[in-house]
Amino acid sequence: MIGPDFKKDLQIYLQDARDALLWKLDGLSEYDIRRPMTPTGTNLLGLVKHATGAEALYFGATFGRPFAGTPLWITGDAEPNADLWATPEETREQIVDRYRAAWVHADATIGSLPLDAVGRVPFGNRSELTLHRVLVHMIAEIQRHAGHADIVREQLDGTTGLRDGDGNMAPGDRPQWEEHHTRVEQAARTAAQPT
Repeated sequence: MIGPDFKKDLQIYLQDARDALLWKLDGLSEYDIRRPMTPTGTNLLGLVKHATGAEALYFGATFGRPFAGTPLWITGDAEPNADLWATPEETREQIVDRYRAAWVHADATIGSLPLDAVGRVPFGNRSELTLHRVLVHMIAEIQRHAGHADIVREQLDGTTGLRDGDGNMAPGDRPQWEEHHTRVEQAARTAAQPT
C-alpha cells in the first residue's frame, strides 16, 4: 500500500523541477533568455513556455479541468513549435506568471483528486492515465527540460547547478574546469583513433 505522504513526495519533486527551470532565467538579459542555443532553437524562455502548456494540459484538460485564459500554445491552431519560443510581444513576466498560474491550477488538481483518479489525454490516441502516472510523467518532463536549461545556461554564462547557492557540482575553479575539459577532449580524440 502506498503511504499517505506519497502524493506529497511527488509534488515536492515536481516543484523542485519547476523551481530549477525558472531559476535558469535569473540575471539574464532579454536576448539571452530567448536566444536559440541549439540548431533546433532550444532557448530558456521557450522551455518555460513549453512546460506551461504541458502542465496545463496534463493536469487540466486531461482531468476535465481546463486551464483558464488564453489558448495554450501546445493545442489548437498554433503553428508548429509555437510553444518552444517567445515572440517579441510576449514578455518574460507574462510567460513566467502564466507558468506560475499553471502550477497553481496543477496543484489544485493534484490536491483534489486521489492518485488513482483516471483522466483522458485530449489529443493523440486519447490515452487514459491515472493522476499518479501523470505526476510521474510531468516530473520526468519538467526535469528533462530543466536539464536542457542547465546546458543552455552553462553555454550562455557558465552558470551551473540546481539553484542559487547550490551548484551541485564537483569543486573546481575555472582553470580546473578548463583542465578537465582538455582531459576529456583528449580522451575522446584518443578513443576515436584507429587501433
